[in-house]
Amino acid sequence: MFSSKDLLNSLVVERMLAGVATRRHGDVAEPLGEKVESRATATSKSAISRRFVAATNKALEELMARSLCDLEVAVLMIDGLEVAGQCCVVADGTKVPVGLWLGDTENKTVVTALLADLVARGLATDSGVLCVIDGAKALAAGINKVFGETAVVQRCVLHKRRNLAGYLPKELASTVDRRLAVIFAQPDADKGHDAARRLANELEADHPNAAASLREGLEDMFTVRRLGTSGNLARTLTNTNCIESMISVARRTTRRVTR
Repeated sequence: MFSSKDLLNSLVVERMLAGVATRRHGDVAEPLGEKVESRATATSKSAISRRFVAATNKALEELMARSLCDLEVAVLMIDGLEVAGQCCVVADGTKVPVGLWLGDTENKTVVTALLADLVARGLATDSGVLCVIDGAKALAAGINKVFGETAVVQRCVLHKRRNLAGYLPKELASTVDRRLAVIFAQPDADKGHDAARRLANELEADHPNAAASLREGLEDMFTVRRLGTSGNLARTLTNTNCIESMISVARRTTRRVTR
């Protein structure tokens, strides 16, 4: 028990995830006396780093290999984050990370491989699944290829609002954003869709790029509303904040990593 590397590795991971730098582990260790601490080698920067790599490699292997047969999923959220210059596409079910896939961008090949791996590990979508994405065309294409008609797609309304603001002058962007917030909160999907189309027509003359951005994927902006969902649940399922909050934990933990 005393010589178990697993115990030491898990302790290292616990402290690293709490924000303790590799060079500071000796400062937070249990006091063992000056004589022992002067000869200790397990708390050096390199030793801590090796243990962290070993433990996280093992955890990642377990995550990527675990069976999903017992997981009942109604909603699957998919998003990407950049790690060391590469895109890591993440799939998340009810705040349970179910898969990761590495590539150079959120392209169809990467997304298809990720989703196919989930199916191979037993993820059941026969009863239907709602896929919430940030709006990338590659994500929607990958979902359609792997899940087919059993999946419906909801694009993130917050991403749409941010993207549209980028095509408009500052004084107009805030006004349009307020209108969009009301449109996307409309309980009646058809009324919301019609209002969004009218807004796009208004923008067409002076801001054609903004109008085109609003029209792109507009049908998928009201999927949750068409399912009859309302209230807090609708607000939760019409954006990707759930998975982004989980991803932010990884960003916060790795913010000081330089290599």
